[in-house]
Amino acid sequence: MRRLTTTIALCAALGACATAPTVYGPATRAQGVGFSEMRIEPGRYRVTFRGGPGAPIAQVSDYALLRAADLTLADGYDWFRVVDRYVAQSGGDSGPRVSVGAGGGSGGYSSGVGLGVGTSFNLGGGPALTQTIEVIMGRGAPPASAAGQVYNAADVRRTIGGRL
Repeated sequence: MRRLTTTIALCAALGACATAPTVYGPATRAQGVGFSEMRIEPGRYRVTFRGGPGAPIAQVSDYALLRAADLTLADGYDWFRVVDRYVAQSGGDSGPRVSVGAGGGSGGYSSGVGLGVGTSFNLGGGPALTQTIEVIMGRGAPPASAAGQVYNAADVRRTIGGRL
């Protein structure tokens, strides 16, 4: 029994290592955790942030906004407007699993009756969320017609960036 418990604990530790933490930074590979962007035209970007398994949607959304703010400031603009936004989910019930079971069988001239018991633990950490936003950047005062969709890039950088 001690060997079984040790095996389960080691498998759980290895499974926990298989999930990537969600940190603010560029994605280093396709489908990797982090941000990426595509410049559509001057002052217009599509920004994507992919969180690690189990990352909350608020964190993933904040990091996408932070990347948009960084691009806005780097390109010399003051504000950005979110003109499109969507969230995608991947994984969920997938990921490493550890199973424990017992059973019986038969062979030769003898037979046996066994009872099997099993359980499974998902070590994957949950679904991975991806937030993609398309933003238009501007200088000076933002248009009044876009209230609620316009973000001051310096304020976003200071507020969300200050929590990192």
